Amino acid sequence: MGGAMIQNSSPVVLLGASGTIGRAVLRELLSRGVAVRCPLRARPDDLPDHPNLCITLGDLQDTGLQAQVMTGASRIISCLASRSGAPKDAWNVEYGLNSLWLKAALSAEVRQFILLSALCVQRPELAFQQAKLAFEADLQASGLTWTIVRPTAFFKSLSGQMERLRNGKPFLVFGDGRLTACKPISDSDLARYLVDSLHDPERANRILPIGGPGPAETPAEQGEALAQALGVPLKIRHVPVAFLDVIIAVLSVAGWVSPRARDKAELARIGKHYATRSMLVWDPQTSTYSDEATPETGLDRLETYYRQLASGEAVLDRGDHAVF
Repeated sequence: MGGAMIQNSSPVVLLGASGTIGRAVLRELLSRGVAVRCPLRARPDDLPDHPNLCITLGDLQDTGLQAQVMTGASRIISCLASRSGAPKDAWNVEYGLNSLWLKAALSAEVRQFILLSALCVQRPELAFQQAKLAFEADLQASGLTWTIVRPTAFFKSLSGQMERLRNGKPFLVFGDGRLTACKPISDSDLARYLVDSLHDPERANRILPIGGPGPAETPAEQGEALAQALGVPLKIRHVPVAFLDVIIAVLSVAGWVSPRARDKAELARIGKHYATRSMLVWDPQTSTYSDEATPETGLDRLETYYRQLASGEAVLDRGDHAVF
């Protein structure tokens, strides 16, 4: 399902085009006839050659590169995200790098900035969430027309146990497998939502949580769908959340003398956060995560993606974002 053609002829600057969501946004922009400028440290082999695509290679912190890319552009979409979520990386990228490009956008008189954030910042406990929120606040105060999109869990982040089940191993869940839920969203559905936000005045100057077509699914339900896609019996192993607490405690002590252990402790905290916090809209009135309050978009379903993975039609690349 294609989106509306974008009539504004000025180029769109896309940050983070080498990432999973960034690539999906790039495809969506190009499919609508938009001229796109992508600053990158290095060009991935699988990025397309396209007459509407201009790739500029270099240090993304370089002010000269920023000025070159921004000149003549009127809109920017940032899909920048730290790869590890470790505190230093998170603040350098989620806040620092985004801030540099916001400053460049203001200097170039760019009119609109669309930020890909995350739904998990609602109840911040982690460094990368604090960094995201700090930049969200700066963007809102910038004077630009802004849109902050906070999506729920991505398909790829819910697919890491495919090979475990394929190899006859049990599906791992924390607690009873129903501690959390989310409305999974595909890369393409999220990309369409982000690009649609360029020309939808109802989305201007708003923070927008968004999920896939629903209903909300628990990890236990995701395990059932994975097993069904593979045609294997489902075996479940229940992991106590306290197991993560032990890991966090040990790594935190080691982190007093080892920066590497300190980063690993933060990664374990990230794992615990996702094991115990739903990726749904938080309702402060009831102190619960709400399926009903979480908006939906798109048509792609997680179960279909699982079948595509099982058949080899889709290939899973989770990069650094893996819990299991």
